[in-house]
Amino acid sequence: MKQLNQTVLIAGILAGIAAVFLTLGASQRSSFSFLLYAASAMPVFIAGLGWGNRAAITAVVTAVILGSIIANPPFAGALAIFTLIPAAWISHLANLARPASEIGGPEDLLAWYPLSGIILHLCVIISIAVIILGYIIGYGPELVSQMVDLMMSSVTAQEPSFSPDQLALAQTKALMVLMLPIVQGGIWVILLFAAYYFGSRLAGSFGKALRPREDIPAALRMHRNAVFVFLASIVATFLGGAIAMCGAVVAGTFGAGFLMSGFASLHYRSRGKEWRLPVLLLAYLSAVFMFPLLIILVLGMSDVRSTISLTPMRKTDTTNETNT
Repeated sequence: MKQLNQTVLIAGILAGIAAVFLTLGASQRSSFSFLLYAASAMPVFIAGLGWGNRAAITAVVTAVILGSIIANPPFAGALAIFTLIPAAWISHLANLARPASEIGGPEDLLAWYPLSGIILHLCVIISIAVIILGYIIGYGPELVSQMVDLMMSSVTAQEPSFSPDQLALAQTKALMVLMLPIVQGGIWVILLFAAYYFGSRLAGSFGKALRPREDIPAALRMHRNAVFVFLASIVATFLGGAIAMCGAVVAGTFGAGFLMSGFASLHYRSRGKEWRLPVLLLAYLSAVFMFPLLIILVLGMSDVRSTISLTPMRKTDTTNETNT
């Protein structure tokens, strides 16, 4: 037991150190900085999914302390809120399991926390994190107006003959106030889920993954209650003010969840079909346009369910939570 605790502690410390240095690499403003920042969640996912809650908590604490020393406390706090704590919480949920008999299943099987619930929690926690970020930086129409004016000044400096229409400029500013939170929230959900996926694969390759490997195209669906949250957030964007901006964040995060669900559903439905490859290629290539993206979104909203993974119960599985 003592050696096991030491292994958990070492795994957590190494994960925290890796997370900090990946984030520092992202701060260099390179073309792939956003990928490095999202990848900083992977060490925590690997520690949590492979060695449990204690390793994930150790990774978060280590990263916060090291980040405060190397950079500053605000840097460490932002890293914890937007990356590390979501990763630790998702890894905790992924490792939850209980006897399948408790939900009407066979006596000798374990039922794992459904992936739909994990995605729902991911959307909620990222929504909260982005709203906190917006509050901290004072996000609003004034800040967006300054950003747009700065971009226009840069364009005008390069093209002196360029003169933007003031009405169109005002409409652009009003649109950007809502579009930026939608894009920020949506991209962050997708990137963190990608970090979870690759983190689980790496933990599995080490032979340490507590949760069994899932069939993602079959299991990745949104929770049925997420539809109501998503529709309510869209309505909130028309109310103006802080409510509209918060609604835009939620619309972006939950919309990203439905997009991932839609693509997973398309992968699942096209299995064994001759038209699978061209349709998938067309779907991904056309995703840069709004209308094809809406089709995938609707596909994800039309297929909401919770798929529970069942695995044989091990002798050590004696509680409702395998993650300790």
